[in-house]
Amino acid sequence: MQFSVWPNSSHPPSETLDIARWAEANGWCGIWYADHYMPNTGTEEVASGPVHECWAMLPAIAAVTDRIRLGPLVSPTSVHHPAVLANRATTIDHLSNGRFVLGLGAGWQINEHRVYGIELEPPGRRVQRFDEAIQIIRSLLAVGSTTFDGACYTITGAPSEPKPVQSPLPLLVGTGSPRMLRITARHADEWNTWGTPEIAGGRRREFLAACEAVDRDPGSMRTSVQALLAITDSDAEAERARSGPMGERTIAGTAQQLVDLIGAYRTMGFDEFIVPNFNLGATAAERCESLERIHTEIVHA
Repeated sequence: MQFSVWPNSSHPPSETLDIARWAEANGWCGIWYADHYMPNTGTEEVASGPVHECWAMLPAIAAVTDRIRLGPLVSPTSVHHPAVLANRATTIDHLSNGRFVLGLGAGWQINEHRVYGIELEPPGRRVQRFDEAIQIIRSLLAVGSTTFDGACYTITGAPSEPKPVQSPLPLLVGTGSPRMLRITARHADEWNTWGTPEIAGGRRREFLAACEAVDRDPGSMRTSVQALLAITDSDAEAERARSGPMGERTIAGTAQQLVDLIGAYRTMGFDEFIVPNFNLGATAAERCESLERIHTEIVHA
């Protein structure tokens, strides 16, 4: 099992770059960054708070590292045109000397779409847009000229040069819905999901079924999973973490219990465990200390 870190985009850029350097120095696999413009409320309501822009941060992360993979987790095709995503990805792949992963999703955050005037289409149309976008991106990254005539996009003899350092540049999709999983199995190189071992395990079974439905070898795809980590020796604190609003996305317990839970993901076949630092402390120093503890007591247990 490889480990990566996901810094909260509300934290200062200097802290994120320090985390990237730390992850590389300690042998971690990668660093991921969310592609949003404001805190999520789950509704049209806008909440104040800092959110640093993903595609401005990713080149900076590439510039201060030499080995780790990096990418958005994930960029919504409801917001970004596929040609823009392909060209950005290629440039950062060159900046990083072939370490970039283009994470893609269909889009979901209600408030940022509403206040910026970006249409959040009904689910069926949104997935159709995603399906067309990932095909266009794949073509732009791989062939000399792309033509595509779809319901959402028309691309006519479009160039995209230079090509990425990687061939192919990995496309990751973060999703759990059956139709999106089939698109992922057809067109992506990697799949990502959230959740406890029980929830992630159910989604992985759906992923395997999607691969079977489109005749894709699941072993040809890299898979990753993330969950919030709550390290505690208190049963009561662990239960509060598991029963809170992020309970389905949290694993909690002693360091050894977390080692066992992460081992369950490995047994299921996941290749990478991503550690969000969203809940690891109120200050940069606390979050750094928590990551050091995870590195010592869990990653190298």
